[in-house]
Amino acid sequence: MKNARFPLVALALIILATGCATRKVTRIDPQEQVDLSGRWNDTDSKQVAEQMSRDVLSKPWLARFEGQKQRPPVVIIGIIVNRSHEHIEAETFVKDVEIEFINSGKVRVVSSDLFREKLREERESQQTNASPETQKRLAAELGADFMLFGTINSTVDEYKKERVVNYKVNLELADLETTEKVWIGDKEIKKYIKN
Repeated sequence: MKNARFPLVALALIILATGCATRKVTRIDPQEQVDLSGRWNDTDSKQVAEQMSRDVLSKPWLARFEGQKQRPPVVIIGIIVNRSHEHIEAETFVKDVEIEFINSGKVRVVSSDLFREKLREERESQQTNASPETQKRLAAELGADFMLFGTINSTVDEYKKERVVNYKVNLELADLETTEKVWIGDKEIKKYIKN
């Protein structure tokens, strides 16, 4: 008889425990800075992208290029490699940099190789499926003058219930034709976490 009651008591406790556990979700302003875990987050990505973009666009390479070519440079964002101790979606950071570049009006940005492939497929399809007046020309892509690439690194210093995480983003801008590096920048974010 005791063995028959045990599953019923256990089931009642599980139902009671799950019934008491409530989750509350509150919508907040996307611009509000919230740091729950201490890990890299959207605020870090946006801040680093904004500050590094401002730095690269204020350096002599830009005026030198415009003076020589009489047009704004075309930039492609290459690979940003995550070498940190945690999972960081580098694509989010790349998009933040692209937003800053495009909104500055100082450079033109072309799509990455993955998106270019899709655009090329669409243009090919248009050659046979779209009306002649709306077809997009083949071999009319905007060639990039410079490529931005870099890494996201981190170091962790831990002792008992305290932890300091230092994120360092290194970016480089290189001339695609000559391979000359025209700008190198880095930005650090340090977080102190106490449990």
